[in-house]
Amino acid sequence: MNKNFEFLNSFTKVSEKAFKKLQNISSYTKIKKGDTIARAGEKATNIHLLVAGVMRAYYYDEAGKQYNKKLFVANSFVGALTSLIVDAPSQMTYQALSDCKLFEIDFVKFKALCKTEIEISNLYCKTLEFIFIQYERRNLELMSLDATERYLKLKERIPDIDDLIPQFHIASYLNITPVQLSRIRKKMVT
Repeated sequence: MNKNFEFLNSFTKVSEKAFKKLQNISSYTKIKKGDTIARAGEKATNIHLLVAGVMRAYYYDEAGKQYNKKLFVANSFVGALTSLIVDAPSQMTYQALSDCKLFEIDFVKFKALCKTEIEISNLYCKTLEFIFIQYERRNLELMSLDATERYLKLKERIPDIDDLIPQFHIASYLNITPVQLSRIRKKMVT
């Protein structure tokens, strides 16, 4: 059975017929490290299912400092969802931190499919619920955990993160400096 089919079924039951309809509005693509799928200031048109690789969502503050808001690994939905939902420019940029494989889904066609296919509509609803839960969990971690605890949570979610992306991206995601991350990692080794 197709791994992507199994992944979608982890949210809600999707029949092979509905899955084929999703495939018809999707295209498989590969992008290189450094490529973007959505840019701050531009309206997004597609949502993506990350099959392989690591991506990030980042933004710049008013002083020009860059922050990684989210890290994505295989079996993640990636894209400027707020931009898609409200039909406005994205506030963040979505960039590949490694070579990536994705399914690109036309959001307008996806929403049209939701109107005629209850399984697809249920999938959309369950996916939004999942994204909200992740968002809330991340906010709680930032409010209640110290830097070491946040790093351990990240390592729990992505065990090989240190081998996948540079330390400064990890530090940015944890909302600490690379020097702080280096100290945390050093303490963990000794």
